[in-house]
Amino acid sequence: MPFDPFDWIDDEARRRADAGLVRTLRPRPAEPEHLDLASNDYLGLTRHPEVTAAAAEAARRWGAGATGSRLVTGSTALHAELEDQLADFCGFEAALVLSSGYAANLAALTALTARGSLIVSDVGNHASIVDGCRLSRADTAVVPHADPDAVRKALRAHEGRALAVTDSVFSVDGDAAPLPELAAACRAEGAALLVDDAHGLGVLGEGGRGALAAAGLAGGEGIVTTLTLSKSLGSQGGAVLGSAEVIEHLVNTARTFIFDTGLAPAAAGAALGSLRLLGREPERAARARTVATALYERLTAAGLTAARPDAAVVSVRAPSAEAAVRWAADCRTAGMVVGCFRPPSVPDGVSRLRLTARADLTGEQIATAVAIVRRTAPVG
Repeated sequence: MPFDPFDWIDDEARRRADAGLVRTLRPRPAEPEHLDLASNDYLGLTRHPEVTAAAAEAARRWGAGATGSRLVTGSTALHAELEDQLADFCGFEAALVLSSGYAANLAALTALTARGSLIVSDVGNHASIVDGCRLSRADTAVVPHADPDAVRKALRAHEGRALAVTDSVFSVDGDAAPLPELAAACRAEGAALLVDDAHGLGVLGEGGRGALAAAGLAGGEGIVTTLTLSKSLGSQGGAVLGSAEVIEHLVNTARTFIFDTGLAPAAAGAALGSLRLLGREPERAARARTVATALYERLTAAGLTAARPDAAVVSVRAPSAEAAVRWAADCRTAGMVVGCFRPPSVPDGVSRLRLTARADLTGEQIATAVAIVRRTAPVG
C-alpha cells in the first residue's frame, strides 16, 4: 500500500466533527449582507471614508508593501509618525509597530524574558500570550483568572527576573483585569507588568486611550503594553508601548520584529487616520460601552445568561459546543453574524456566542440584534 504520512489528519478531522469543533472559512462579501456583531470593529471605523482615504493615500505615496523588514527597507516616515502618535495617545514614552498584535505579544514576551526567568500568566489570556510564553523559554506559572493574590504568591516564590502578563479586557467574557492590584503586586515583588490592551484601546479610558490610561498606569515604571491596530482602529498591525529603553531593546532583540516584513503602508496610514478621527470624536469610546451595556441588559432581561461587559464584548452562554454552532448559524440565517467561541478558545470549556458592540450601531439595530438572539436561542 502507498505510504501516506498524513493519514492521521482524517482521524483528527473525525474527532473534531464528533466534538462539534469544526471550523470553516467563510469569505464575506465586500458589501455587508448581515447585521455585524461578530467583528472587532468597535468604533465602526474600518469603512469610515476618512480612514479608507488615509489608507489609499499611504499606498499611493509609499507603495503597496513595506518591501522588507523594518531594519532594512520596511520603515517609513509613516511608521515613525504612527509610533509617535500611538505613544502620545496612550501615554507612553515610545512605541514599536509590528505586523500584527500576535507578533507584538510574541516580541514582548520573548525579548523581555529569558531562560530561568519567570512569567506569571492569567489562565484566561489570549492564545498569542500563551504562545509567547512557550517561545520565551522562561518558566511559566499559569494562575487563576483575575487573581492578584495568586500573581503575588507566584512572583514571591521566584528569585530573579520576572514578569506578569494579562489581557486588559478578556476576549471571551469581556471582563476587565484588576490592573491596579496587579501593578501593586508586581511593584512589591520587583516584577514587570505586561498588559495586552487589544480590547481596551479605543473603548476604555478618556477618549479611548486604553485600559492603562483608565487605571492611571499609562507610562508607569515597569509597565509595558501591547495592542492591535485591527480592532478599534479598524486597520491591521500591532504595537508594543513602553519606555524608550524597552523599545530600543525590542528593536535589537525581538525576532518577530527583526525578521518580519514591516507593516504595509496602507495599514499604517489607516491607523493614523483612525487616531486622528478618534482625537476629534472621543465620544465614540463611550458610545461603544453604552451599546455593550444595552445588549447585556436586554439579553439578561430576556432570561439569557450573559456576562456583564467591562468594555465592548458581550458573551452569551450556550449549553454545548454543538448548540453554540447551531445558534450562531441560526442567527446568520436570521440576518445577523455573531461570534461563536468553543473549546479550545474558551479556557473554562463553556461555549458561548460572542457579540461585539460597535459605536455606530443604532437603537433599532440593537433591538434587532437582541430579538434575533432571543428567537434563535437553544431550547433547554
